[in-house]
Amino acid sequence: MTTRTAAPTPFAAITFGPRKPLLTAAVFLVTLAGGIAQLVHRPLYDHVVRDAARINDGQWYRLLTGMFFQDGWAAGLVSNLILLAVVGTVAERVLGRWRWLVLYFGCGWLGQLISYAWLNPVGAGNSMCVAALIGGLAMTVLLAQRYGVTLPLPLRITAFLVPALAIADTAVQDNHGLPCLLAMGLTHLIAPTPEA
Repeated sequence: MTTRTAAPTPFAAITFGPRKPLLTAAVFLVTLAGGIAQLVHRPLYDHVVRDAARINDGQWYRLLTGMFFQDGWAAGLVSNLILLAVVGTVAERVLGRWRWLVLYFGCGWLGQLISYAWLNPVGAGNSMCVAALIGGLAMTVLLAQRYGVTLPLPLRITAFLVPALAIADTAVQDNHGLPCLLAMGLTHLIAPTPEA
């Protein structure tokens, strides 16, 4: 296999997904709607937040609804939606829609579960889901040579820093590192097979 340099847009040489980020847009709109509803009717948050005591009482739906509402209120909503728009669009183009879904909701949900059981039993937000997409993108960069692509050095260095930062994040008992690391491992398993 001949090594080739990256296209003008670094990820262009290793993209496997559609050009239009329809999935990212759909999740963005649902998350936006949840955030607006929470801001307009503040008591709603108490009914959807990940809360270990209420989950222990049988309200398991909170492990899902916590991904669509924000404990950072307006500031959390805006920052998380910006991250979702940017990272989600790139991830959908690079990874494809079904991998995006698996990483965002699978690793994001596991992040909710780990938070409930260990790291942060009360909270909400889609940032763990976005952290999973970041992990998936980082692993794709690390696997680029598999596809005969040499990406720019700064991009490769950043990809190497992602797991280190995720481990450090977990060490200080924040709940974003583990979804990122889980997504990196999962992406390694579900990455497209290189063409012969």
